Parts: sequence; C-alpha cells; structure tokens
Amino acid sequence: MLTRELAIVVYEDGQAIPDRLNQQEHARYRDLAERMLEVYRTGITRMRRYLHREIHAIFSEELDCPAQRIDAFCKLLDDASEYAGIPSNQAARLRIQVFRRASGLHPLVNCADRWFENQEHDAKHRIAAELGADWSSIEQRLFGDLPESHRLEKFNDFDSPAALLSRYNVAQTQAALFDAQRMTVLATEDFKSILRYAKLARLMHTVRREQTGQYRIDFDGPSSLLHNTQRYGIAMARFLPGLLSCRGWQLWALLKPARWHGNVTLSLNANSGLTSPVAETNQFDSKVEAAFALKWGDEPRAGWTLERETEILHAGQKVFVPDFVFRHDDGRQVLMEVIGFWTPEYLTSKLQTLEAFRQHPILLVVAQSNKQHFEGHSQAMLFYKTAIRINEVIALLNSL
Repeated sequence: MLTRELAIVVYEDGQAIPDRLNQQEHARYRDLAERMLEVYRTGITRMRRYLHREIHAIFSEELDCPAQRIDAFCKLLDDASEYAGIPSNQAARLRIQVFRRASGLHPLVNCADRWFENQEHDAKHRIAAELGADWSSIEQRLFGDLPESHRLEKFNDFDSPAALLSRYNVAQTQAALFDAQRMTVLATEDFKSILRYAKLARLMHTVRREQTGQYRIDFDGPSSLLHNTQRYGIAMARFLPGLLSCRGWQLWALLKPARWHGNVTLSLNANSGLTSPVAETNQFDSKVEAAFALKWGDEPRAGWTLERETEILHAGQKVFVPDFVFRHDDGRQVLMEVIGFWTPEYLTSKLQTLEAFRQHPILLVVAQSNKQHFEGHSQAMLFYKTAIRINEVIALLNSL
C-alpha cells in the first residue's frame, strides 16, 4: 500500500475523489507503465535510489504529473520487489573506520597544491589499503544499510502495464481510507466473502439485514473508536482489495482529513471501475482456526463433519455467520464461533449478538484471556490458550 504522504485526494462538494488514471485522459500512461516495469525487470543488483531516479526521468516530460504520483509508482514497484542491504552494525562499523582515518587528512581536494596537499583520490586509496580492500568495494558497503542503497534482488513482475496502473488506482483509494471515521457496506451478493475479508482485516463490525434483503455491515474507523490510530486505518484500507473482488456491494465511508475542514464522503460500488489484485481466498480469520480445521481434516470424527462458514443466521435486523458448522450423520447441527483477542467493546457487541441467537446450538471457543467476559453465559463453551483441542470439542458436541 501507499503511505499517507503519497495520497492524492481532491475534495469537492463534500466528496472525496482519489487520484485515478483512466484510458481516456491517461492513455499515454500505458507506455509509461511499460517503461517503468522495464526499469525494474532489468534493474537486478542496482541500488534503489538509481531505480527511483530512472522512474522520475521517465516522467520528465509529463508536466501535469505531480511528484507524489511518481513517488507512488516507485512505492508500488518497491512493494513488488525484494531488496538486499548491508546489516546496519557492519555498515556503521565501516563508516567509523573510514571517517576516523579520513579526519586526519582533511581538507581533501581534487588537485593538491602547496596549501592543500591531500588529494581525495590518493586519500581513498590510502584508506582502502589500510582496511585491506579496494575503494569501490568500500564505497558500495559504506551506506549499504540505508534503504536508498539497498540493491534489487528480485522483482515480482506485474502481469501487464495495465495491472500496474490498476494497482495504482486501488492504492490511491486505499490511502483515502486512512482518514475514515466510519464505513458502511451494503451487500446483495457475495455476503460471506465480504464478511470474510472484513474479518481477515481484523475490522470491528456489526451486521444486520435490511428490509430490502440487503446485508448492511457497519465499521467503526480509527477516528471514532481507536483515537485515529494509523494501524486501524491501514486495516480498513487492507479490506478494500478483497471487497473489490466481490460482487453486488456499495460502500460509503465518512472521512475526516486532517488538512480539510469538516467531513467528506467516499462512495464506491462494485461497478466503480476499480479492479482488485486479490483472488478468492480460503484463508482463515486466525492461525488458531486454521490449525483447528487442518487438524480436524475432511473426514468425519465421531460422526461429525466440519464445514467452514456455511450458515447465515437471522434474528430481526441481526445477522450472524458462525466460523464453523458441525453436521452429524444423524442430522444434528451445531455451530461454533471462535473468539480470540478483541477490545472489550467488541466483545460486548459479540455477546449481544450471541444472545439474539441463543435458540441455536452454538459452541463458543474462547481465548483464555477473554474468559472473564463470558462467565455465566448460557451458551456451551470451552477455553483455549494456544490451540483448540479436538477431543474437548467432540465431547461438547455430543453433549448438546
């Protein structure tokens, strides 16, 4: 993703409009994107700063291109790259050795004369000889711990120039969400996938079903709940590519930019023209859930078969999608919800949701750190420290 400093957003009539490249106005950018990709494809072993200089040079004749846009492309290309640098302790030690030896030779000049007798070229070779290395090797390692001096080892190429431009458009929209106070998604399709991406992004959310049949997901943003922490803003931005891979949704986000008086709205929908690089995922919400599902396997245990998020429960305006569903050979069904670490406010909301569905057989698997929040709760539950024990789950399933 981009950083906040690289975000380009225009605010007009209460709307936030992130920078976006399109085929009509920016047709020439396809050629520019191809040239940028070629710089990185052929740039293995080159320093980051030289790669960035070449990217800026490509845009030298684009008078209407802001520097932030160029730097944003550099960031996205770097994100697709793997760099190698010198360990900071080695580089710092080398600098101390070089600077101490050079300090007694200053001032250094290009051409020695009767006032300044130490020539730079000779001083470098003298220091190199004392350190037992050639100067070119020393120069490469002297500031090798700094990011701009890291060398490109591998470039995970984009599928096409259009893919790079598409990634840029998505990244600018993500950056706008850093300032979100609240966000709402209305979904008519792919509801479970949308909710999955929200949970993977660790977003706190509430869900309800509208009278129109749509599912409404409300998110609390960094400004409203967590005192404008950048970490949660990044989580909201991280959710966007997953949402873009889904069908049938609308999004409204209330933003409060620091450099703007008042609030603005960011509006998107599934037909907004943004293309996600994210494919459908089968990832789990946490390592605990993933480890449990892997350990359980595909075969029944004691007559119980495990399924992942295949049920959507309704109770008035509330909607609940449990993490797992157990189905027994005799027709019994038990839902299971895994509750790891969350804020007290989110746990309170979760308890209210569970209370609304108390008529359903739900097994709660709760992290030991949250045990005090669930004492006295009517649902069947067990507690775990690091992993969920299958034998304990089976015993509780059979008791329901």
